Amino acid sequence: MNAIPHLPALRRGRPYTSLDQVIVRDSRTGTPLATVSQVNAGILRKDLARLAESRAALKRLTTPQRIDLCAAAGERFLHDALPLGDQGQRQSPQQYLESLSATSGMPHALLRRNMTKIHHALTHMESVLNGLTRGLDPRILDRGFGEQNGARVSFYPVTSALGLVMPSNSPAVNSLWLPALALGIPVILKPGREEPWTPYRLIQAGIAAGFPAEAFGFYPTDHEGAREILQLCGRALLFGDRGITERYAHNPAIQIHGPGLSKILIGEDQIERWPEFVDVMVASISDNGGRSCINASAVLVPKYGAAVAEALAQRLGPVEPRPATDEQARLSAFANPKMAEAIDGAIEEGLQTPGAIDVTAKYRGGPRKVQFQGGVYLRPTIVRCDAFAHPLANREFLFPYASVVEMPQAEMLTTIGPTLALTAITQDAAFTAQLLECPRVERLNLGPISTMQVSWDQPHEGNMFEFLYRRRSLEQKS
Repeated sequence: MNAIPHLPALRRGRPYTSLDQVIVRDSRTGTPLATVSQVNAGILRKDLARLAESRAALKRLTTPQRIDLCAAAGERFLHDALPLGDQGQRQSPQQYLESLSATSGMPHALLRRNMTKIHHALTHMESVLNGLTRGLDPRILDRGFGEQNGARVSFYPVTSALGLVMPSNSPAVNSLWLPALALGIPVILKPGREEPWTPYRLIQAGIAAGFPAEAFGFYPTDHEGAREILQLCGRALLFGDRGITERYAHNPAIQIHGPGLSKILIGEDQIERWPEFVDVMVASISDNGGRSCINASAVLVPKYGAAVAEALAQRLGPVEPRPATDEQARLSAFANPKMAEAIDGAIEEGLQTPGAIDVTAKYRGGPRKVQFQGGVYLRPTIVRCDAFAHPLANREFLFPYASVVEMPQAEMLTTIGPTLALTAITQDAAFTAQLLECPRVERLNLGPISTMQVSWDQPHEGNMFEFLYRRRSLEQKS
């Protein structure tokens, strides 16, 4: 590519060039990589009034056909050179990876894993829907009713589109909205400021595979535009920090994806074996550069807290930045260096409160916040906290960070608070029964399973089918 590409907004799949454009830059060098057209709230209001037309375009395809198109889109996403912008340019998978690495700060090795996750979700969409719908014959969605397990069932969509306000932290998060396409629901997407690449590429892969262009809206916009998406789409996903997501926490039409506060706990019956679980704990904390909501941010143990923290610090403390192309790179640079500075400051402030020790400090041999090849990084941090009430005990940050807290097993489930992914290492039948009934846990792993392990045939966070469709009672006289 000679000139930097221009990514237009996509209004019902059609390119739209705005006078208001922003430059997406290399986070390390500041080099411009693309310009992106911005749209205002007025354009969104106008376009969202026509959502029924986009829905009608998708309904012309059957659910089995849409599942097949998802698989084709997955292959194109992973392997093809796809259109990039409105100047006739195309982007190969390697160019996509390089651009995304430059703007997000993520190393190539981590991005390839993210690409593989997205590809797997698309190419296994039949299994994904089977899990989400609990084995519903997909053709029932096309007819509106049918038979399941000997009973008459009927489902109807509760929205004409799914609105998406996306983050910039990790590309694989886009896999969460992909089932909407197979379910026949158009997507209206606001990309993260530093991450337009993945949503745009997925849309182009979908169109190339045969999805109608009208099924897609790509709307880079401001906070007012994002509010229009959340308010005017019948259903929406919102990604953001706690301050953003709490504003919509009580709106059932908006599925919130904020901090996961995912955790690992080891039961009293297994704590003597804790050294066997260090690998699982390290992977849970550090995989994907610590950027996922299902990365463990706290480890709860009934005893040996100091020893567990020390073992994790020995493994993670020495990890340092590497070149983006290094296959062993495990840390990501921050696209916004001010965020790294704020996080580092918050941890240092928390350490001033008695009862917390940065156990990794002696293994780092230097500061937590470092610069490397133009990027700003935070090196892994394990904090040993005396109590779960400490300001650093139940925190989540966008890098490999976790607290280790010692507490009685009997107090764990009443203390942990909302938890997206929980790995519970126990074989105690009574404790397992309590875990299975705990309403604070969204995803439960029983046994030494990384919190980062995802089963695509089960909901990652919320059930997309139940979010977009509702069952009704139906009687019909023949």
